[in-house]
Amino acid sequence: MSERQGPGASTGNSKPLGDQDASKKDVPAEDFDIDMGAPETEKAAVAIQNQFRKYQKKKHDVKS
Repeated sequence: MSERQGPGASTGNSKPLGDQDASKKDVPAEDFDIDMGAPETEKAAVAIQNQFRKYQKKKHDVKS
């Protein structure tokens, strides 16, 4: 799996969330395996955590 999607990349699903077919609700989610020991996974986790911390700080600063 060498393909990556950048932030805001489209997944090919152009329908809004509220416009899903009722028949698709019964389909179970697709299983996938994530190698938690991979360096790419660790880098991604750190990046996500940093963005979340920035979001939390910004949210806290707006309330103050």
